[in-house]
Amino acid sequence: MLLISSAGRRVGTALFGSVLLISACSPVQQNSAPPPSGSTVSTAPAGNNAVPAWSGVIDPKSIPLGDGKLSTAPVNGSLFSCRTKFNGGGAQVVGPWIDMEKKTWDSTAKVQVSGSNTWPQARYSEAVDGDFRVLRTNNLPTEQVTGNFPVAKDDPAYQYDRNPNSIGEKSVEIKLSLNPASTAAGCVDQGAIGILKNGVFLFNAVDASGRDAAAHEAQDKCDGHPEGSDSYHYHNIPSCLLAAAPLAGSTLVGFALDGYGIYIERDVNGHLPGNADLDECHGRTSTVTWNGKEQSIYHYSATLEYPFVVGCYRGTPIPTPDAD
Repeated sequence: MLLISSAGRRVGTALFGSVLLISACSPVQQNSAPPPSGSTVSTAPAGNNAVPAWSGVIDPKSIPLGDGKLSTAPVNGSLFSCRTKFNGGGAQVVGPWIDMEKKTWDSTAKVQVSGSNTWPQARYSEAVDGDFRVLRTNNLPTEQVTGNFPVAKDDPAYQYDRNPNSIGEKSVEIKLSLNPASTAAGCVDQGAIGILKNGVFLFNAVDASGRDAAAHEAQDKCDGHPEGSDSYHYHNIPSCLLAAAPLAGSTLVGFALDGYGIYIERDVNGHLPGNADLDECHGRTSTVTWNGKEQSIYHYSATLEYPFVVGCYRGTPIPTPDAD
């Protein structure tokens, strides 16, 4: 097991309470609106952090494509990427759900990798050790299902993305500041940029070719897939977590490697924000539940549109975690 932290202190065992337990998995058709009927939605209260109406609504059938939106400095709606050269991996064929002329994609028409596998051995925990939050995971989803990987030749997704990788168990332990401090915006590297509260790695918004990963790569019904080291991951906040979140207010669903929280934030109409509602790092400062109390703090906010979660780091990240 690998321990990554910003200090060489022994890990404590005091449990830190979770905010959201997620148990639903549903398609992405209604991500910009309340979850579709029939979905299992968390009944956890939104608290005193409800948000007013966002500036606009993203149509899940016409999401702006993120291809080419890489920057060498913080820019709203772009990914401030540490990497400037890419190796050309990822999906082999552009799917028909992507309109390259209009530069949009239709999440409701995108192919999904077949399969519905559960992972009873999945584990995720949070603890507090002094000024640090300790996250432990084996990078398997605790409540959600995954598809069948490698992608089988008879899977409809195979004609677009012949992902040969399997889903492997990856033991990871990281320590993040309980109270992260803002610094000059930093670039985001490849690999894990955060961990969601279902135990799964969050990667940045691009694939190995530097394209919009959520649009191009074939993923399962919960929007996940494995990469070359068999690490299962998401590139955005997946549909199953969106469906499980309350219909209004701010819900903590994960942590970026700089320690700041990742939230699903639905306005009074049940919609997610757009890039215009957030800063160049894809976040904002507002009152949310953090460390067990309501407080005004910076945080990242999930959107339907690229770069989805983190556009740049607002705080100082720990090194990208490897795994055993």
